[in-house]
Amino acid sequence: MMRRALWQGLVSGAAGVAVMTLGEKVEQRLTGRPDSYVPARVLQRLTGMKERPGRQPLAVNWAMHFGQGIVLGVLRSVMAHAGLRGPSASAKFAVVRLTNDQILENATGVGAPPSTWPRAELAVDLLHKAVYAFATGAVADALAARSGPGPGQRHAAVLPGRHADVGPLPRETTRSR
Repeated sequence: MMRRALWQGLVSGAAGVAVMTLGEKVEQRLTGRPDSYVPARVLQRLTGMKERPGRQPLAVNWAMHFGQGIVLGVLRSVMAHAGLRGPSASAKFAVVRLTNDQILENATGVGAPPSTWPRAELAVDLLHKAVYAFATGAVADALAARSGPGPGQRHAAVLPGRHADVGPLPRETTRSR
């Protein structure tokens, strides 16, 4: 399962970040919002690269922007393979995507907590990260579905919901096909 989740997650994350980036570019054209160089600044701080004032190197910016989205897709793929699929799972994943950004941006001193942002800026960020999460989830779910239901889904088929008197499925039924 993990080998499939890895490659499918990388594909899912790439698709999600491509959709998010396309949406960002359309939104920027409509609103006039400038490019953000926060990804480049975070990567520079994380790796010890030389920092520059003003506009950042596009390659460094894209490396962090796309790299983060692609790598996080693996987690969404693992979720899908475990049986956590659909819009509810993608909504949970959106929180993970936002949290990942905020940990890196705030820990490096590049960003500030979202509670301090102007509301319009926060809304735009939330929208784009949700687009990423749901696009990534759609691809991850579709790819994982080719292997059949995940262990969680097979367990729910025994008796939907959480029940203290329903034990785990036998090991041989929890392995992905």
